Amino acid sequence: MQGMKLGHVPLERAISKLGIASRSRARVFILAGKVQVNGVIQRDPEFPVVPETAKIQIDEHAVSKAATRTFLLHKPRGVITTNSDEKNRPTVFSLIHEGEIHLVAVGRLDWASSGLLLLTNDTRMAAWLTDPLNGVRRTYLVTVRGRVSEEELQVLRAGVQDEGESLQADAVELRKSSAKESHLTVLLREGKNRELRRLFAAIKHEVTRLKRVAFGGLELGDLPLGQYRELSEDDLTQMLTSSSS
Repeated sequence: MQGMKLGHVPLERAISKLGIASRSRARVFILAGKVQVNGVIQRDPEFPVVPETAKIQIDEHAVSKAATRTFLLHKPRGVITTNSDEKNRPTVFSLIHEGEIHLVAVGRLDWASSGLLLLTNDTRMAAWLTDPLNGVRRTYLVTVRGRVSEEELQVLRAGVQDEGESLQADAVELRKSSAKESHLTVLLREGKNRELRRLFAAIKHEVTRLKRVAFGGLELGDLPLGQYRELSEDDLTQMLTSSSS
């Protein structure tokens, strides 16, 4: 993939990047002396390796990169984007029923947001897609309290400063507006933490509904709420090609 380069990473992360186990599980294997790198047992989870080229064995069984599997989920509101939750709230991973496969979320949608969320076992691809430098497009349908003026739209397009960060809508379209609420389509390219909610807070409008409907070249379409589909090679090619344009 254009822009994705090989490099050294800690051994525990390398095992995770290969889609074999989570970093915490990989650390357990390493500390127990079950992991060899190029024929030598390594007990240091931080030992630097290049996961794409190192010969890694667990319990003397060679491991290689698992086949890439990526899923497009229609995330409901009230579901969180973490592997577990101390409050026992449902997580996005509990909605994927594909057996033993180590998935990571490509970016996040907060508890109150819904829409398109990607989950994959390819951590290198996930990191590339969420790196702000790569400017992958994300499209959202947003509902906010009150009437949004043209002047306020210009502020969103020009960008604002919040908590030391620059926040900016790549494009924004007002679909309909009333004194009670406004409905907009917003395109972002960086996906910073709670960026849309912070952008609209800067112009004194509270976000009441937020739904992501596109990511890169992929669209949510009519996928039912709470359901998912596995992406094909063509889907991935379309996403990555569109993302790099």
